[in-house]
Amino acid sequence: MCGITGWINLDSKITHSDAEAVLHSMCERIVHRGPDSEGLWLDDTVALGMRRLSIIDLHTGDQPVFNCDKSIIVMMNGELYNYREVRSELEAKGHKFTTKSDTEILPHLYEEHGDALLEHVNGMYAFSLWDSRRKKLIIARDRFGEKPLYYGVFEDKLIWASELKAILAHPAVKPELDLDAFRHYVSFDYVPAPMSIFKGIQKLPAAHVLTVENGEATTRRYWDLNWSADTPVRMSVASTRTSSNDQDSFAGGTGDADKSVRAPSLRAKAEELRDLLSDAVRMRLVSDVPLGILLSGGIDSSTVAALSVQHATERVKTFSIGFEEDSFDESKYARQVARHLNTEHYEDKLSAATAGDLISEIGTWLDEPMSDGSLIPTYLLARFVRKHVTVALGGDGGDELFAGYPMYYAHTVAAKYLAIPSILRRGLIEPVVNALPVSTKNMSFDYKAKRFVRAANYDAVTRHHSWFGSFSVDQHEELFTKDVLAQTDADIYRGVRELVGGSDAKNVIEQMQYADINFYLAEDILTKVDRAAMAVSLETRAPFLDPRIGQFAASIPVEYKLKGKSGKVILKEAMRDLLPHGILHRPKKGFGIPIAEWLKGRLNPLMHDMLAPERLNKQGLFNVDYVQRLIKEHETGRASHHKELWTLLVFQLWFDNFASQSVNG
Repeated sequence: MCGITGWINLDSKITHSDAEAVLHSMCERIVHRGPDSEGLWLDDTVALGMRRLSIIDLHTGDQPVFNCDKSIIVMMNGELYNYREVRSELEAKGHKFTTKSDTEILPHLYEEHGDALLEHVNGMYAFSLWDSRRKKLIIARDRFGEKPLYYGVFEDKLIWASELKAILAHPAVKPELDLDAFRHYVSFDYVPAPMSIFKGIQKLPAAHVLTVENGEATTRRYWDLNWSADTPVRMSVASTRTSSNDQDSFAGGTGDADKSVRAPSLRAKAEELRDLLSDAVRMRLVSDVPLGILLSGGIDSSTVAALSVQHATERVKTFSIGFEEDSFDESKYARQVARHLNTEHYEDKLSAATAGDLISEIGTWLDEPMSDGSLIPTYLLARFVRKHVTVALGGDGGDELFAGYPMYYAHTVAAKYLAIPSILRRGLIEPVVNALPVSTKNMSFDYKAKRFVRAANYDAVTRHHSWFGSFSVDQHEELFTKDVLAQTDADIYRGVRELVGGSDAKNVIEQMQYADINFYLAEDILTKVDRAAMAVSLETRAPFLDPRIGQFAASIPVEYKLKGKSGKVILKEAMRDLLPHGILHRPKKGFGIPIAEWLKGRLNPLMHDMLAPERLNKQGLFNVDYVQRLIKEHETGRASHHKELWTLLVFQLWFDNFASQSVNG
């Protein structure tokens, strides 16, 4: 696990005598991602830099890596899980290797397959590849977006990095707040790709590759889910568990192409899923440093733990974090799974005091605002885990791939709700729901009911993101100043609609899954995990995000994922013999913190300071009266505005640290 950065001169005549010093300073900004070593490589056209956290090939795995004649140079952040199989294939074709690292297969794959090299790798990665003969640069991001990659063009240079702070270290970059991205943030809770919070800097979306040749930069999507039928993911992956019949459906066989005539049974597909998951876990257990499992006690992380126990050669270490507040605490479920699997279990406890001390530091290590409430416990868990291991497997991706979020079922309810005459909805149901007593417990009934009726009348994309996010689109007119509204696009969900409209997802559930995979998973969940873990130099791996599993999930009937209120139907069936019944069927609970209560207590002074009228007036972004109304209603218990206020608080903490000087001149 590492961090990468660099630039390419789009005008090849541009040179700087201090280029190496600049590149070194950019690498220094991401030293937390790779504390073990630094790699620099420069010529007159390109500068490539990286920081390394040693995981595979501890002694000879430093970067850059090269092909045999050193004409192709690669720097990579991430892990390629099928590198041993690919390396064997390449050696059979005459390629020679000088290290045992996974990164070294990339220059040789490029020699063999050119731009199609990405079809042959299974992993999480962001890498830069320089073909010095053709003067061609390739930078790419993995299929689901586990590893980040930003880029922008400044002073005839295309500059890229794993984190924004490394790009900002280049003297050509003058940061300026992107108001459209800012407006997206307050509703999404994160900045969705391809935007970043800064003007002129973009995120390379998941499953995209950027190529620079002859001074021209182009981007393309190199992989996507097919929701219509089993589509093979062509790459070299040795499987120790998959049967020959199952393998056909992922390696060019007919699979379920004829499922309209003869649909496979749930049990048969569940067995196929367990084989795929087992192999994905096996591949991700390869490490030359200590490894453990992030265990929440939910079905996803418990699945990873159970399959790890099957493959591990020593007792598996599991880690969880608990909360002092009962409605947020899931540690008893993690302990139950750990006992069931006989793992070596470690547990830490989160208190309001611990989290409160940390919250004020968010802006110092989060280089884009992100108001996902689970960011704090994720960071604390990563910090706790890093004391014991360097690599940790988790259950990220299971909810999006197998319809685990309650919002998917809520779309079915919304269709029935909208069939009720509007006079009854608006005159009776909505007033009753909005009058429900306010609770600060985790995912309380009143909170869910009020958010449901508030967004039910929107189109599916807007409704879905209103349930997930903070400020609904109809709050923007009150929240922002006239200047912000005049300079920005009001249609903040256009990009999501365009993406969903271009997919072959067949129904609203799959369409929202596809949206979540590309936006919420890639730019919230995986970004949160990457930043929290990398802040303490911990590598995290997500077996559910093996591309074979992603395509499998897209290809199966929707009722194998969501049936009535029950999500992850096929996953529960696949794991019924390995996990306790109570773990498989307990209700979904998010990995959050009691923000609603803390904003009335320990965090109340910080909230009043960061959202003070004089501060907001000077900033010129928010309507002061509206923000003060949200605060008053929350403090008096008239409403729970914790998501909205937390989103504003996180932005202010970020703004003070990263953007105040650039925005205020």
